Amino acid sequence: MAVAVLKKKGGSIRNGKKAATVAEMGFWSTILCGLLYRIPMLVMLSIFLFIWSSSTMIMSGSFFHVCVSSRKLNDLYCLSAGSHPNFHIPTPLNGSSNSETGKVFDAIRSSFDSINSNISSSSDHHNNGENDGDTKNSNTVKVVVKEEQPKTSESSWSTSDHSTKDESSDSNQKGSAINDDLDSKTANAKAVEEQLQIHHPFSSDQLTHSNGIDSDSNNSGSNDKEAEVAKAVKVVEEQLRIHRSWASGSSMINNHDCYGRGVFVYDLPTKFNKDLLAQCGEMMSWGTTSFCEYMENEAKGMPIPELGKGWYRTHQYSLEPLFHAKVLRHRCRVYNPNDAKLFYVPYYGGLNMLRWHFKNVSDDVKDALGHELVNWLGTQQHWDRNKGTDHVFVLGKISWDFRRTIKADWGTNFLALEQMQNPMKLLIERQPWQMNDIGIPHPTHFHPQTDDDIIAWQSKIISSRRKNLVSFAGAERPDDPDNTRSQLIKQCTSRTDKACRFLDCKSGACSKSEKLIELFMESEFCLQPPGDSPTRKSVFDSLVSGCIPVLFDPFTAYYQYPWHLPEDHGKYSVFVGKEEMRQMNLDVVENLKEVPKTVKDDMRRYIVYELLPGLVYGDPTAQLERFQDAFSISINHLINRLSKSE
Repeated sequence: MAVAVLKKKGGSIRNGKKAATVAEMGFWSTILCGLLYRIPMLVMLSIFLFIWSSSTMIMSGSFFHVCVSSRKLNDLYCLSAGSHPNFHIPTPLNGSSNSETGKVFDAIRSSFDSINSNISSSSDHHNNGENDGDTKNSNTVKVVVKEEQPKTSESSWSTSDHSTKDESSDSNQKGSAINDDLDSKTANAKAVEEQLQIHHPFSSDQLTHSNGIDSDSNNSGSNDKEAEVAKAVKVVEEQLRIHRSWASGSSMINNHDCYGRGVFVYDLPTKFNKDLLAQCGEMMSWGTTSFCEYMENEAKGMPIPELGKGWYRTHQYSLEPLFHAKVLRHRCRVYNPNDAKLFYVPYYGGLNMLRWHFKNVSDDVKDALGHELVNWLGTQQHWDRNKGTDHVFVLGKISWDFRRTIKADWGTNFLALEQMQNPMKLLIERQPWQMNDIGIPHPTHFHPQTDDDIIAWQSKIISSRRKNLVSFAGAERPDDPDNTRSQLIKQCTSRTDKACRFLDCKSGACSKSEKLIELFMESEFCLQPPGDSPTRKSVFDSLVSGCIPVLFDPFTAYYQYPWHLPEDHGKYSVFVGKEEMRQMNLDVVENLKEVPKTVKDDMRRYIVYELLPGLVYGDPTAQLERFQDAFSISINHLINRLSKSE
């Protein structure tokens, strides 16, 4: 029995060893299988890391794009997390870096590179123009149109410097590019010279001393003019850089904390505002609609039911009462001036000037009310405390209407008064060389009351059927056939393919706001040449309608609105130099046909989802939580400026 028992135990031991061996083999097999299972994941991870190292992420509007580059490709190819997986962003054909894209005035500064380089080195004055063919790192956007010659690649919409252009081509050939740096030098320089003739920001003495130019030298003629243009551009750039530094940031959108942010509204004698509204019947005597109708509904005008909720027949000169109505309801309004950070002076200077439009009255009559206001403010303790530096005026006409010069009898001298140099001035068009002038948007016809009003309109125009490639709403200048407007009207009306639609404002068609907005809603591009002054209300009407504006003067927008439009102007507009169009007989419509659909769609998404809310003035009773309108942006930035200056 004992032997039998021993044998049984021995068998159990052997079976236990076998089981242990099997278990050990199973353990290592499990590990090996686990490793083999992870190899594909490791390979995929390696591939992903490789792709990531040669890619970039781009944010456009509300969309993120991961874009992969290759030495064999001229372009980035992007996969979008949005609604268009085939989104395509072109890069410079010469392979230059795109990292500087978006810096302010890249499109304009390129026009003055040769001028500035000549100024910086006095020994090179006699070599003006020799380096025109040098490569510049420009970020201007242009359409490169197909030419009848052998090419290595198809034409494309690209960011390119002028070294990629065949400079030996005939300069009188029909235009082959929009925003070409070399050809737009004359256009931009001409635009600056035109503004210098109006505003005269620098005296000849200032110019000579600031640039080290010997006025007795043989270069004092054309070189002095070039130096003045270059200096003017530098000053404007620096001012806009400072203006943008005052921006409060998106964190202010839902900031209900008014501590240290109080806004005091002066209770002016009624002759400075309400009494002017009562005289609306004496203003704007031309036209079919009484100006008083535009002052209804707190200056929003009469409703436009055809366009939906929040739409009104708002006049371009209604900014002053519109802004006043909103400030009175601002959540941070204070009634004790000792609690205020910002002081708002509700003077309707633009309406005051409209009283004297085309009337034969003396300058003393035009200037009288402005002088009375300054004298009244001089009696106020808080005006005198900081010499007006914490005060703001909102004026609903362009700056030079308030800066009458000796050469002209137009307008008033209100902003030329010594007492008006310290306060901030918000205007629909700023004087480009006045630091305390800030451009803010022209009033549009849209005054949303809620966030849902904005979202509903965004959804409507982003899906709007754009049956017109190009449209232009304006009136011809019959006394000036070479005027940009006249040229564009001729180009538009002479076409047989219906690619361009013209709305003649001379016939009164533009007074019907719904027709104008519907035209812009049905158009891909809206031509926006300057009128009596560089800026246009129509630029903002087109943006609010999702139509990409085509600009012909850098002073129309690029030098004007640092708080409401981005530094990278190529995100929302196309630029065509006036001189380039005239001298090269540039067919604007044909060039715009070259813009790819993906580029147009992406620009429109940026306009609709990123820009639009900040370009409109909400209803005075509006309670916007998710968006900042043009009014909120302006007030927040003004307060932020004062906080930074302390």
